[in-house]
Amino acid sequence: MDRMAHVTRAAEPGPLSGHGLLTEADAEKMAGLRRMKTVATSLLVAVAVVYVLATWAEHAGAGGWAGYVAAAAEAGMVGALADWFAVTALFRRPLGLPIPHTAIIPTKKDQLGQSLGDFVGENFLAEGVVRDKLAAVGIGRRLGAWLSRPQSAERVTAELATAVRGGLTVLRDADVQAVLAEAITRRAEAQEMSPALGRLLEKTVADDGHRRFVDLMCAQSHEWLTKHRDTVLLAVEGGAPGWTPRFVDRKVGDRVYRELLRFAAEMRDAPDHPARTALDRFLADFADKLQHDEETRARVERLKSDFLARPEVQELIASAWAAVRSMIVTAAEDENSALRRRATAAILTLGTRLAGDDRLRAKLDGWVAEATVHVVSGYRREITSLITDTVASWDARTTSRKIELHIGRDLQFIRLNGTVIGALVGLVIHAVTAAVGG
Repeated sequence: MDRMAHVTRAAEPGPLSGHGLLTEADAEKMAGLRRMKTVATSLLVAVAVVYVLATWAEHAGAGGWAGYVAAAAEAGMVGALADWFAVTALFRRPLGLPIPHTAIIPTKKDQLGQSLGDFVGENFLAEGVVRDKLAAVGIGRRLGAWLSRPQSAERVTAELATAVRGGLTVLRDADVQAVLAEAITRRAEAQEMSPALGRLLEKTVADDGHRRFVDLMCAQSHEWLTKHRDTVLLAVEGGAPGWTPRFVDRKVGDRVYRELLRFAAEMRDAPDHPARTALDRFLADFADKLQHDEETRARVERLKSDFLARPEVQELIASAWAAVRSMIVTAAEDENSALRRRATAAILTLGTRLAGDDRLRAKLDGWVAEATVHVVSGYRREITSLITDTVASWDARTTSRKIELHIGRDLQFIRLNGTVIGALVGLVIHAVTAAVGG
């Protein structure tokens, strides 16, 4: 925007400097103010000319009407000058003269700012006013009606998706990963997991929830033995004494392999196999120790700490953030993703409930009112200080001209009215005086 020339005039505001530089809107207001000042001043000049001509005509013997016109014009001049003085005295010293109680706004700037802040705080930020206004607005009802429209729900979802993407973009992955890893590790170390594992294992065994796992292990064991006969034979032969003949080692190994294969097949095919029963007893006993045996619990905690301290585990915890972040960003960018469809459906459901549920609306209105009153009551001073501090930061010249630009045009009508009313009053007084004197 082009800057206007800094021209200062005694009778009208000029361009402001610094943060008070005129904007385009201020320039338009200044043009309107100048036009009104020209009109008011022109009317003053007009009644002055009429007064001069009427006085001359009266002395020249033009008749009684000249006296009435001269009296009206004279009173109009007095009214115009008095109102010019009153309006000008608000913003500056008339004609630059140090007349008391003039330039009221520049000299009382800080007091005016403080009074304006107090007025706003007492009349607009009072608790009763805030509650009444919020109750009249009906936020719950309006919000419900708006959110229950599909286009509104989609718009809210889109805005939330944009906010989520922006937030995830700002966050540094390394910082989030470090915080996430630290939080998970600290929470895991702070809470003893042995009793919880014991209770879980106890309930699992009681409900036969471990059966499928045992079935799987038995089947896999039998399958492994079937495919790795040579491995078993080599293991048996390797453990045999060196003085035994090789064919004996082979026979022993073959016998051991067949027995192992038979045992694995029986465990796989017989749910009531003694080995399975022994395993059930072992698991039940281990579940009890996990909950009540101090030594077992301590060993589990040491194992947990060692497991969490491993670099691979820490890297796995940290890398989980990258996967979650990628999933969320992808879902947020895709308008047809399940996440966005569910978010839109949830918003529509909320809007429908708000529109039809009086109790839910009342709760929402109550929450909003309490939150707003809390903010207004707790920060009223800070809110009103925005007005007082802003006014205090302006210099006197800036404050005066800012205010004059906003209300000065309307104040010029006081000068116009003063001229007209003064002329009418002067005419009436002259007529009454002539009637009484005649």
